[in-house]
Amino acid sequence: MSEEEQTQAAADAADTEAPDLVSEGSLPSSTTGHEDSHFGPQAAEQPTAAPTELTTFTALFSAVMLPMFMGAVDQTLLVTATPRIAQELGGLSETSWIAAGYLLAATITAPLYGRLGDRFGRRNVMLLALTIFALGSLACTVAPTMRLLIAARVLQGLGGGGLMVLSQSLIGELVPPWERPRYQGYFALIFTVSSVGGPLIGGFVVHHGDWRWLFLANLPLAVLAAWRITRLPKPQPSPARHAPYDPAGFALFVVCAASALLWFGEVGHGFPFVSIASAAFAAVALVSGVLLAGQQRRHPNAFLPLAILRLPSVPWICASVVAFAGTMFGLLFLLPIYLQVAHHSNALDAGLQLLPLTGGLVAGSTLNSRVSARTGISGKLPPWGMGAAALAVLALALLPPVPWIITVAAAVCGLGLGTVMPSAQLATQILAGRERLGAASALLSLTRSTGATLGTAAFGGLAFILLRPQGSAIGESLHLQGLDPAHVAHAFRIVFGALAVFAGLGALAAARAPCMDLRKHAAQANR
Repeated sequence: MSEEEQTQAAADAADTEAPDLVSEGSLPSSTTGHEDSHFGPQAAEQPTAAPTELTTFTALFSAVMLPMFMGAVDQTLLVTATPRIAQELGGLSETSWIAAGYLLAATITAPLYGRLGDRFGRRNVMLLALTIFALGSLACTVAPTMRLLIAARVLQGLGGGGLMVLSQSLIGELVPPWERPRYQGYFALIFTVSSVGGPLIGGFVVHHGDWRWLFLANLPLAVLAAWRITRLPKPQPSPARHAPYDPAGFALFVVCAASALLWFGEVGHGFPFVSIASAAFAAVALVSGVLLAGQQRRHPNAFLPLAILRLPSVPWICASVVAFAGTMFGLLFLLPIYLQVAHHSNALDAGLQLLPLTGGLVAGSTLNSRVSARTGISGKLPPWGMGAAALAVLALALLPPVPWIITVAAAVCGLGLGTVMPSAQLATQILAGRERLGAASALLSLTRSTGATLGTAAFGGLAFILLRPQGSAIGESLHLQGLDPAHVAHAFRIVFGALAVFAGLGALAAARAPCMDLRKHAAQANR
């Protein structure tokens, strides 16, 4: 076999084992087609819908684009608006939960929406998700206090968790398999543009208007999206609608995830490390986690794919994904606050400073996919990419905070982080096998969302512990007024140093993950 034929066989293997990988390398918390809309053994057994009368790209694009755009952009839209919100509502130490509350709610509800979509129809459940998302956006618009805003963001996240998942599921339901990679490539581009443009859009609106407009704009978009969704054809019923529920598993997962992430985000500044509240959150997380693990082993249609986690190397892959997401969202949340508080940048300039980071993510994902297709080996770049990201974040901690250093460090960090998800998705899908393809992709989606929430809550919490003036009580509200820029700069250097260590651990985990020989898997697939 010539080198060109081997390369083509490698590319065919990537498409055979993981058909949605390259087009979804940068997708955050979504699933690949309707197969991936939920966890469990039924995930890989969903039937493929036959081609419907909806064959034009414009019709499907206009119906599914808006929910996916809203679900993606609201993850990063507010990062440049956070200091302005803190100035108006107070409580700087609580602002990490503006992002973390949304991410937490979206994380715990995304797999549930997949199950509901299978049972009640994805169009109907998408309309439910849009309604909840719109109600949450309205509540955010009128929120008079920081805590009510956070509660409204949680409500918004309860709807947002379904937007990305169900958008991808509708693609898998309505598009024939041979056209699906092309469509998912289009929607991967939507997510990329949304992530890159979110901070810039937020900064522009806050610089020229009111931050509440960011939430108010969701209302007409949700109405338009709902109208377009109702125009989609009615699909054939899915056999998965008869799959047994796992309500106990879902409830235990919610309790475990919420208590653990609340502990990480609040310990040290919401309540002391040694306190009744700290012990209670930790105990609830530990006990519910143990109960969840035992219950999932016994359930015939388990909520979490624990069998995949027991496969060789999969825990290392998941650890690298947690580090990737935590580093990325930690920077997306912290860097705008750092620039606006310590360097007196306006919201628009802070959004522009994030463009190198988000642009680097796109470039890194593209580079990794092309190198894998050219060499036939996937998984070589992520250890180096995470290592480069760790060094770039360390540069933010150690070097003078001049604009060009911040720009270069952000670009290098994004370039390195962008190499992680494509290889992680491909390796997990190949290791899990075709019969568990959906569960494997959904596992990575959950892992990434967990890392994003952890990075925002934990490192945001560390920043606010360090920003608290000496002598102030734990739990006392922290305000922007009166903060010394030198004190802020010193605090963020420590936080960036801790984030660099976290990214470095991700590099070690990525080094333990396997490199996949795509030529070998191409040969096996052709037998």
